[in-house]
Amino acid sequence: MLIRKLFKFENAHIVRDCSTQRCSENIHGHSYKIEVLLESNYLDDGQMVYDFGLTKRYIKELIDSFDHAITLWSKDDKNYVEAMKTYSNRWVELPVSPSAEQFSRVIYLMVERVLACTDMQNGEREVKLHSIIVHETDTGYAQGFKEDAHSEIMGTIKLEDIVFSPQVQSEWSDSALWDKLLNRIHIKNPKKV
Repeated sequence: MLIRKLFKFENAHIVRDCSTQRCSENIHGHSYKIEVLLESNYLDDGQMVYDFGLTKRYIKELIDSFDHAITLWSKDDKNYVEAMKTYSNRWVELPVSPSAEQFSRVIYLMVERVLACTDMQNGEREVKLHSIIVHETDTGYAQGFKEDAHSEIMGTIKLEDIVFSPQVQSEWSDSALWDKLLNRIHIKNPKKV
């Protein structure tokens, strides 16, 4: 069975080297919609694949890290990157350009790690991430699957190369969340949310 949870955020970026001049040369923003699709052949004690309330914890917090933030590409001009970090408290730096395609891959890897590190508490079994859909506009989206997220052809993404600003980290329920996920330290789902 497949379930879908929708998240939203507002974000600014530049997509260098794309064909559209406005997008590749100017900071601009989008109202993103992120669909997280989870699947399992089993249902938990509440007869659900995965309680939507549980997605509001670590999955939502990581996706919300991009809200009212600027997403930077670590290989962009160093002066630009430093200026954005100087004048914005909320930023995320990625090892890939922040296109919708790369956002789907990055978010896939983040959610995949959350699920891998989560100790389930309500009979959830074999909950897997099916895909991530990133709606950048009302008319265009990118959908990323496991093979895309881990594709060397599309550019290797190491979670260790994703950097969240101190302001973003301070707003998580656990400011050490990213370090725990990077070090594969297990986090426990609550019995009730």
